Amino acid sequence: MRRLWEIDALRGLMLVLMTVTHLPSRLTDPLGQPFGWVSAAEGFVLLSAFVCGLVYGGIGHQKGVPAMRQAFWRRAVTVYLCQAALLLFLFFVIAGLGLRADQPAVHERVRYFMAYPHQAFVWALALVHEPALLDILPMYILFMLASPWVMAYGMRHGWQRPLTVSAGLWLLAQFGFTNWLYRGVQALLGVPVPLDETGAFDSLAWQFLWFAGLWLGCSRHDAEPTRLVFSPAVVRIAVAIAIIGIVWRHFGPTGQAPFGSHDALNQWFDKWRLAPLRLLNLVALCIVALRFGPTWLAHLPRPKVLETLGSSSLSVFCAHLVAVFLVLVIWGGDFHARPWWGDALMLAAVFAGLYAVAVGVVRWEARVKPPPRKKVVRPRSA
Repeated sequence: MRRLWEIDALRGLMLVLMTVTHLPSRLTDPLGQPFGWVSAAEGFVLLSAFVCGLVYGGIGHQKGVPAMRQAFWRRAVTVYLCQAALLLFLFFVIAGLGLRADQPAVHERVRYFMAYPHQAFVWALALVHEPALLDILPMYILFMLASPWVMAYGMRHGWQRPLTVSAGLWLLAQFGFTNWLYRGVQALLGVPVPLDETGAFDSLAWQFLWFAGLWLGCSRHDAEPTRLVFSPAVVRIAVAIAIIGIVWRHFGPTGQAPFGSHDALNQWFDKWRLAPLRLLNLVALCIVALRFGPTWLAHLPRPKVLETLGSSSLSVFCAHLVAVFLVLVIWGGDFHARPWWGDALMLAAVFAGLYAVAVGVVRWEARVKPPPRKKVVRPRSA
């Protein structure tokens, strides 16, 4: 299937923003949630789900549901192996270096492992214990395991029921249903991992974003694909919401917390539960991008660097986590540990490394296998 360079470029942009957000520097706060009360994580998940729906939906239509299911599972295994490798790196390399360097930022990320090493390691491989920054790939794996069943139903019977159920689960998550469910499973099965060590993302809430993106991608293969056309009034409202979000985020008095210290009000924009007003902000940005994006792209140069990063998104995502862990070991989590030129050199080195990884992956995937050598049959001697 022909790659959509626009999607790759957007995924590359999300990777750049995530990297800057996770690396402690003077740019972390200004570039955190740069488009309003929406982070790069929402865009990355939505785009990844769209690509999965587009690619695996094509496999399902051309080769059947069993082939689509196998393709999903192969990808889930690949993501799981990446998660396992990152866990090994964090637990057995970064933890040791962090202890030797006495870096509190590293200690915070491996505190459960340091207290219960065997228990933490086993349950991390089981995708239950999720250290900070390593809690998004487990969510991806769970979503990808469920995706072929949801897509098969949607392709046969339509997407109305799956999306309704997904929206219902998102709504339940807003009232703490995920935490209640985990505590019930924890008591039933004797899972020792505390709730605050199971990752920051509420999977039951974020699955709605994933399956919405999956539907958008898969529906491109319908005989009559769903056309996302918005009335002028809806576009005007979306533009207004997008502008208010950006201005409020960057020029408001409370920084990245919409209502400052008012936790009850901030919950309406909560990232981890994909709260209602955050979701509204995201929808508004999507409408603006769909309405005006083609026009902007026609007048902008093609961002080859972002496109390359986005085309190797899994490898670049894993590499950026390795880079973040190494920076935390060397400098800790202090956002002013270096002068401004030190931040510039660090960011330049990290992004040069990420781009090298992306180029290497692209070349590896595009390698031309030599044709099989023909077997020479020698005539038997008389």
